[in-house]
Amino acid sequence: MWAFGGLLLMSALFTGRLVAERCPRICICDSIKYQVMCSKKNLTEVPLNIPQVTQKLDLRGNEIKVISVGAFLPIPYLTHLNLQRCKIESLEEGAFRGLGRLVYLNLAYNNIAFIYQESLDGLSSLQQLHLENNRIEEIKPGAFGQLGFLGFLNLARNSLVYLPDMVFQGLQLIKWINLSHNSLHVIANEAFGGLPTLRRLSLDHNELQFLPTDALSRLSGTNRLDIGHNPITYIGEEAIEMASLKQLFLDNMALQDVSHRAFIRSPLLHTVDLHSNQLLVLQPLTEMVHLKNINLTGNPVLCTCYMRPFKEWADKARIHTDVICAGPVAFRGEQLESLRTADMKCGGHASEEKLLPSLATITKEPEQDAVKCPKECTCSPDFQHGNCERKGLQGIPKGFPSNTQLLDLRHNEFRSIPKGSFPNLKNLTSLHLQNCKIAVLQPGAFQNLKKLVYLYLSNNDISSIDADVFEGTTQLAYLYLDHNGFTQMPKGAFSLLPSLFALHLQHNSISQLSDNDLVGVGKLRWLYLTGNRIAHVSPKALSHAKMLEKLHLDDNSLQGVPTRALRGLPSLSELKLSNNPIKSIGDGAFFPVARSLQHLYLDNMGLEQISSGAFTSLGAKIKSLYLENNKIHSLPDLRGFTALEIINLSDIPFSCDCQLLPLRKWLDKLNLRVGATCGSPADVRGMKVKRVATFQSCPGWSTKKAKRTSSAKAKTKVKAQPRSSANKRNWAGNIRVRGSKKRKA
Repeated sequence: MWAFGGLLLMSALFTGRLVAERCPRICICDSIKYQVMCSKKNLTEVPLNIPQVTQKLDLRGNEIKVISVGAFLPIPYLTHLNLQRCKIESLEEGAFRGLGRLVYLNLAYNNIAFIYQESLDGLSSLQQLHLENNRIEEIKPGAFGQLGFLGFLNLARNSLVYLPDMVFQGLQLIKWINLSHNSLHVIANEAFGGLPTLRRLSLDHNELQFLPTDALSRLSGTNRLDIGHNPITYIGEEAIEMASLKQLFLDNMALQDVSHRAFIRSPLLHTVDLHSNQLLVLQPLTEMVHLKNINLTGNPVLCTCYMRPFKEWADKARIHTDVICAGPVAFRGEQLESLRTADMKCGGHASEEKLLPSLATITKEPEQDAVKCPKECTCSPDFQHGNCERKGLQGIPKGFPSNTQLLDLRHNEFRSIPKGSFPNLKNLTSLHLQNCKIAVLQPGAFQNLKKLVYLYLSNNDISSIDADVFEGTTQLAYLYLDHNGFTQMPKGAFSLLPSLFALHLQHNSISQLSDNDLVGVGKLRWLYLTGNRIAHVSPKALSHAKMLEKLHLDDNSLQGVPTRALRGLPSLSELKLSNNPIKSIGDGAFFPVARSLQHLYLDNMGLEQISSGAFTSLGAKIKSLYLENNKIHSLPDLRGFTALEIINLSDIPFSCDCQLLPLRKWLDKLNLRVGATCGSPADVRGMKVKRVATFQSCPGWSTKKAKRTSSAKAKTKVKAQPRSSANKRNWAGNIRVRGSKKRKA
């Protein structure tokens, strides 16, 4: 027994000495707690010789500007990683691969601007992710797809302006998403789709000018919503439809009115915080049977006969209300609960009305109020916002404040927008006309809107547009014409839009792109044509959009790659051809854009053949290549694709014979998940290409080399070699990434 104990002691001492020897010189290693502390050491990269068994790594306060691919592969047992205040600017896709045990990752207080699709790949056990206090502007779809166990996501204090559809897809166990202190202005209807476990959502301290009702309605399990500190002036009927909502925070906004039916679609609501708004009166919320607490402190509440129904209802329903009267003078400073309803009368002295000018405006000057804002709408001069959503309007209202910057007219029935519909709105920058059954835009409809930047005409019945419609809108940059009735491109319609940046024409019925369709769009960068019926693209159709960066032609009727139309597009970086009936791709199909293309989508097309020269000159810059769900049995040589960060080869029936050996060898060198499986022969059908033993009998297969490769992969878990800033090495493959060599594993 003593001998056995002595052996254990010697083993522990040896392990401790080994850990100490491997400890980076400037760090502190705790071999008992498996913790390494390297905070504030002026490090420019992750240290190499960190003990493999380390579970907690503290790198706070260093100067690691880039987290490179495979930076943490030598320390796969990490559970906690702190990278706060490291001046990090970018996360290479695959930066955290190998950290399948990590449960806590802190990237707060850095300079990260973008979260790409595989920036967080490999973090399959992560439970907490801190990204607050960065400068994140955009989150790519699928960025959180690998974080199935994440419970808390903190994105507070960033620079997010827009949340696209399904941006949080993959967060199957998320409990709380914090988006406070951003610049959110628009939230897509499906932004919060696929979040069944979300219990708390923080949207406070943003720039929302109206409640994102449709987006919030997807959150059937959320019980707390923080949306205060947004410039919202009015909450209409059925504005919040959240079946499980219990706590709602609407504080420090610009609310001037709240409908008594605003929350009836949230039947479990028990707490509503409305403190520090501009509410003079609140109607009784009689249909809210579970309501227990209402906070109205900090509002200029008038405890007159107008508030009597609210008090009677609150007293009867035993609802606790925090209401301090701002008037009349006799009740100023009193708690509403302490008053007798019989004393709450209307008709005050002139001196009282002078002290409360807002009351005088409502009770004495209705004509003046109508001039300031159309009677069907609500206006907030302080926040330059006008709202007439869902009012059943059949004509564009007149009389908005001249300083209005955002005008929301969604879900009305205008059918036609006549000339001069928006007079005296020279400061308008964002105009929302979605779902208004618009069929006709008359010439001059938007004249004099010289500062208009965003124009939303989605989900209408528009089938044609004349150029004169946009006369005077020279600053228009984002034009949304998706989900309309176009059967052809509105030829010449954009000739008066010299600043057009993004054109959305997806989900129409356009059948072809012809010459001169895009005349006048010399600054166009993004062209979205998804979900049309395009079968032909003229060779000169895109010649007027020489600065184009994104071209989405997916889900159309193309039978071949429009190679000739791609000529003259030196900046094209993203091309989507998914879901087109393209059966074969010939030689040099992408040659015109080979120098600029970074993202290529060729998935779900029923592809049967790709020529050996199809990718000629392509590959040096390609970061993502999507080929999944096709019918090809093999691929051309992909060795030129040296910058790949994403490649999807799933659902392709590869013929796993000796002809596929070059691809098999190439896949061995990739540290990427590819999803490639065999379709034949029958005995290996469904097996991963990398695991099939068939190739071992092929000429050119080296058993010795294969064993050496396998051995090297195992050693990467325990052995590290120095890296220099001039020659950074990857731990998982030997293909070149962005011009620097990857270490052979």
